[in-house]
Amino acid sequence: MKNYETIVIGGGAAGIVASISAARAGGSVVICEKMPQLGRKILASGNGRCNLLNDDLRPEFYNATARTLVETIFRKFNKSRMLSFFENLGLKTYSREGRIFPVTNQAASVLKVLEMELQRLSVPVEYNFNCSAISSSRSGIIVSSQDGKEISGTKIIITGGGKTYPAFGADGNIYEIARTLGHTIIEPIPCAVPLVVKDNLCFLLQGQRILARVHSIIDGKTGESIQGELLFTRYGLSGTCILDVSEEISLALHRQHKNDVSLVVDMVPFMEKEELRNIIVRRRKGKVAAEDLLAGILPNKFGAVLKSIPEKDDIDAIITSLKERHFKISGTRGWNEAEFTGGGVAVAEVNPETLESRIKKNVYFAGEILDVNGKRGGYNLAWAWASGWVTGLTG
Repeated sequence: MKNYETIVIGGGAAGIVASISAARAGGSVVICEKMPQLGRKILASGNGRCNLLNDDLRPEFYNATARTLVETIFRKFNKSRMLSFFENLGLKTYSREGRIFPVTNQAASVLKVLEMELQRLSVPVEYNFNCSAISSSRSGIIVSSQDGKEISGTKIIITGGGKTYPAFGADGNIYEIARTLGHTIIEPIPCAVPLVVKDNLCFLLQGQRILARVHSIIDGKTGESIQGELLFTRYGLSGTCILDVSEEISLALHRQHKNDVSLVVDMVPFMEKEELRNIIVRRRKGKVAAEDLLAGILPNKFGAVLKSIPEKDDIDAIITSLKERHFKISGTRGWNEAEFTGGGVAVAEVNPETLESRIKKNVYFAGEILDVNGKRGGYNLAWAWASGWVTGLTG
């Protein structure tokens, strides 16, 4: 049986940085990766561009239960240190609207410099290692794989979390392993995910993108208003504003099992109701065809909006349909299309300074396996880098 000081479960963003951190501290390290390649999710991040982090990493951009933990970890490995880390690896970056990317605009560049550092530090990788159990021994901890391999060590860092992109090996089995160690798992839910809506308008406008402002209504309570791109699809709604509003909706549907969940869409956020009314009234007086009343305001396909209004001669009904269109949300598109996972190991069960388990000594957690999730814009990768770095140093 091979023996190392530190065993890292998962070769994603958090796992790679944890391994580099531990190896630089002088210990022997091995990465146990389920897939035949490291960093598959890194390659998919930011639509293949890899949004490394954000200029503004305040804890408010993370789920409420995790903010104290996030703040503590970011004090140890903040934005400046993250940028220095990648700069020292030879990766050049730039910032656009607060989001930080590699100058190559290629996620492959990020993965490459990380792999080069692993090679420089002589960190071995056990590929196709599907962790099935973690047990104690007289000398420390034994990690077993489904095909019977065993590796022993004195410290283990569990980073193989999340259920998004199951094709990359994210099947959630690591949550069950954490549970066998005594940890509480906050039910994982898909975040930054398209929404399922049974509305003929979505079918009529499928493929159409517009600027919109949206907010949720859950059990009568109005959520935060968010503006961005909206994409109509054959199954419902997507686009940046939908992804940004989806977490609270996914939480209500999947974890709280609520039925009264809807989305209100303003399809003309750049115009007030009165201005829109004046244009429609003027065009009506000019004998403009009904399907052309919105020409120059919305794409031509939006003649379908008017046809979908029962009283299409009622100007108030038209304006309400455009400015306050209600969509009943019946579900989300699930793990294949979600960008992030909400939920995981309860943050109260780890030491906020080291991320060591409060239940099992010498077991640490980093990255998406913890109940920490941020908004879109580099926040989740920033958490992966920071939590990975901190766990690698301790022990």
